[in-house]
Amino acid sequence: MSGHTKNSKVISNKTSCIFCKIVRGEIPADKIYEDENCLSFLDITPINPGHTLLIPKKHYENLYDLPDETLAKLAPVIKKIAIAVKKGTHADGINIGMNNESAAGQIVTHAHFHIMPRFADDGYHLWHGKSYSKGESQKTADKIKKNL
Repeated sequence: MSGHTKNSKVISNKTSCIFCKIVRGEIPADKIYEDENCLSFLDITPINPGHTLLIPKKHYENLYDLPDETLAKLAPVIKKIAIAVKKGTHADGINIGMNNESAAGQIVTHAHFHIMPRFADDGYHLWHGKSYSKGESQKTADKIKKNL
């Protein structure tokens, strides 16, 4: 789901999770792909037509909770769906995204990947980066490496 706002309610309970309800067939969705591990369907508020979500069928809150084995099974499906979305929508490119935690825009706390068709003239822009101050990049890299 897209369109995060400050007042958006985060959904985290498996029983009330909208994506779990879609997996269980309690809520309809425009399904794109399904296998024993995952389900893919159109986002109900797409950035462009064809914006597709891929979710694991089991409930995991976000990337941090997603088992490596599950992630390994999802990766080739992301690629397969991205190719199909690009061809099916005649997109100029594809963005793949995953929001983790509310500060990053996650509204539904069921791990999911966004596969978004992009067009040269669609008017959407990614963020504008900021340059590091002198020495800041090395300090930041060191902090990250300590946590690997």
